[in-house]
Amino acid sequence: MVKEVVAVIRMNRMNETKQALVEAGVASFTARKVVGRGKGKVDYLLLQGAQEGREEAICQLGPGPKLVPKRMLIVVVPDRLVPRVVGTIIDVNQTGNPGDGKIFVLPVREAVRLRTGERDDLAVDETME
Repeated sequence: MVKEVVAVIRMNRMNETKQALVEAGVASFTARKVVGRGKGKVDYLLLQGAQEGREEAICQLGPGPKLVPKRMLIVVVPDRLVPRVVGTIIDVNQTGNPGDGKIFVLPVREAVRLRTGERDDLAVDETME
């Protein structure tokens, strides 16, 4: 079975996350710029971040709820690689502070590699080529 791992992470952790995934043997993924917010409230660390010029902190200041710039990673892998992908993303992004992000794991009904016509695990498993 094939799974889609969707992770929403801090912008400043993107390069480190990409490198860690490649080192973990997962080099194929998609990344997008997104904005959103969690349930957390603004604290003094946010103010400190704004003073340091961090875009995430600056966007949250002011009246009303603000959307925070983040990165969304989408990684489609065979079931057996899901723990490695999730663990790698957690290792790089978990600081213990609000705003670390979220990871979602979803089933994929079908995957097809356009170049070869391979399907499902063969279409997404880089170690099987």
